[in-house]
Amino acid sequence: MRIEQQPAYVLHARPYRETSLLLECLTRDHGRIGVVARGVRSGKGRAQRALLEPFQRLALDLLMHGELATLRGAEPLDAPRRLTGDAGLAGLYVNELVVRLTGRQDPHPDLFDAYAQTFARLGAQESLAWTLRRFERDLLQALGYALVLNRDAASGDPLDPHAFYRYHAESGPMPCLAGDAGALRGDSLLALAEDRPPEAADLHALRGMMRGIIRFHLGGGELRAWQVLAAAITRR
Repeated sequence: MRIEQQPAYVLHARPYRETSLLLECLTRDHGRIGVVARGVRSGKGRAQRALLEPFQRLALDLLMHGELATLRGAEPLDAPRRLTGDAGLAGLYVNELVVRLTGRQDPHPDLFDAYAQTFARLGAQESLAWTLRRFERDLLQALGYALVLNRDAASGDPLDPHAFYRYHAESGPMPCLAGDAGALRGDSLLALAEDRPPEAADLHALRGMMRGIIRFHLGGGELRAWQVLAAAITRR
């Protein structure tokens, strides 16, 4: 099957055989696709190799062969985007998250749109923590794991902005005490539901909540990006 001019982003690349790359790409209409880019590590393929960097929106021409596709052509759809420092680390985290939580050839147009919006926000130097929490929320929703953010999972009542809750990945927010591990203010969950920036302390609590939920959907696994981010903070 031929796929032409498909909007896509490269999520990850690794060497494949002597002169090629094996790419993981997020496409708008076909989801995540494994793509073999032949010859791009040779002298003649350097120009095309330069296009296949993370964070760039591309139009790909592909030839599908079962689970993998062969790259037939790539064109940039935007000016080159360079994310450095913390924004670059955040971008790598987003890419790893998509690779680990999505299946190949499972289309999620809403996820593609959320991904594109996230990198626009990273490029505009918006709050990294808030940008990542929004993407995690939208990713989970696109994959069918939408968070319960506005009602008590035990009673079904609306969340009290001033009460405290612990988020259970399988059910949602359950009442707890302020000093309990993983406690969040109801208002922090409502802020995430309403897409309004929470207070700084609430952002930190939401990060812990999201890590627990993501770890649950990874079957207890860890992301390499978490270790990289922790090491970067330690060095400062």
